[in-house]
Amino acid sequence: MQNGVVSILAILIAYHGCLILLGLFASRRTQNNSSFLIGDRALNGWVAGLSYAATSSSAWVLMGFSGFVYAKGLSALWTLLGIWGGYIVAWKVIGPRLNQRARQRQYVTLTDVLADGVYRGHRRAIQWIASFFILFCFIFYIAAQLQAAGVAMNTYFGVTITTGALFGAIVIGIYAVLGGFWAVSLTDTVQGMVMSIIAIVVPIAAVWQAGGPSEILAILQNNYPGHLDLLGGQVGFVALGTAIGLASIGLGTLGQPQLLARIMAVKSDRERRKAFTIAMSWSLVVFSGMAVLGLAGRALTLDIENAEQLLFAVTDHLFPSFFAGLILAALLSAVMSTVDSILVASTAAVSHDMNLYPKHPMLLSRLTLVALMMLSIWLAISTPASIFNRVLFAWTALGATFGPVLIIRLFFPAINAKAIILSMVIGFATSVSFSQFLYAGPGNLFERTIPWLAALAILIFWPRSSAMEPPHEMP
Repeated sequence: MQNGVVSILAILIAYHGCLILLGLFASRRTQNNSSFLIGDRALNGWVAGLSYAATSSSAWVLMGFSGFVYAKGLSALWTLLGIWGGYIVAWKVIGPRLNQRARQRQYVTLTDVLADGVYRGHRRAIQWIASFFILFCFIFYIAAQLQAAGVAMNTYFGVTITTGALFGAIVIGIYAVLGGFWAVSLTDTVQGMVMSIIAIVVPIAAVWQAGGPSEILAILQNNYPGHLDLLGGQVGFVALGTAIGLASIGLGTLGQPQLLARIMAVKSDRERRKAFTIAMSWSLVVFSGMAVLGLAGRALTLDIENAEQLLFAVTDHLFPSFFAGLILAALLSAVMSTVDSILVASTAAVSHDMNLYPKHPMLLSRLTLVALMMLSIWLAISTPASIFNRVLFAWTALGATFGPVLIIRLFFPAINAKAIILSMVIGFATSVSFSQFLYAGPGNLFERTIPWLAALAILIFWPRSSAMEPPHEMP
């Protein structure tokens, strides 16, 4: 084994050993199912902000977004309007009410918010339908992250993608099973810091190697003129539709259970405001860094078959093997920071929302975690797909399924229970239909907006009724 590979492996072992130790530490604070699923709603601003940011971005930004900019150029940057806008709305608009109600009414999951005050029969229907949609989408989400881990391990060690995915799954599974929400929040904080360092160092090195900003612009202008067109060479309504479509990716932010759990878990409104500042600052640094990497990478002479391998190609081209180990650790951090949070949100759907095994909810949570991981590994191995597109499908579907209902429930709580159920079904079904039968790329305006708007229309135009109980009667 070459010395470079040995150093990379040593860094990985040390890094992931530290994550498992964090899981053991967090397990001491995990005494019941509430602490396992939402950390007793006691996160400080730093942990909530960094874990939110790391969970929201993951391998999608390090591999997917950087590769998207590499392939499309400046026109890909419309995505940033949606991403940053989603952060602002989630934390500043719905965040205050969501966090306050979570503490006052002891919410554990997003489904608690959606079903708050609904009659018992309809409440169970909302809980079960929402849980099914969450589990379905999360399998695709986790599969994309494990696929990224497999690609990274294949690149550096020559092992199969299957072996790499299994390695990532085992490490994540150990500390997530041990400590639940506390463990994943603490480890995500560390992983967010690592990701931000990589998002600064690698793009700066790429720009320097390419000759500086002016040289990059000159190379792109001469060799790839389409990369400097903010509208991607399109004109008129087509260009406008693509730009709005990419920006509309931000609508998905408002329906992600694993992200909203961070807002619900912040211990005070003061810490919530701090968390927003930290999360937003992180997002500005990391997404901007990956955008710069995508543009600078195009100006470098690199042999890349898949745009989503840009980060690895630049690292191999510019840095010694030791730093390559740090890059791999950062990528796996991105993978883990999303997978672990999704696993905890998934177990919450089964053990808390569906309440299948009320005598031993923590045991059910941990068994669900293992089962979901196994299904996701199977999907990642059996049906490989673009990391960017696979995450985008789950992101869009969850956003359309839960985002409109969440906003209406927080600001206009007296909504007919049947309208809530139909809205979720319409949002989910239209998202799946577009993805499977009408997919036209990430910038398709209709695919990004119609599922969300259709779900919202159900809630707005459905006649009001008294099919709600007073909120304080919710068990």
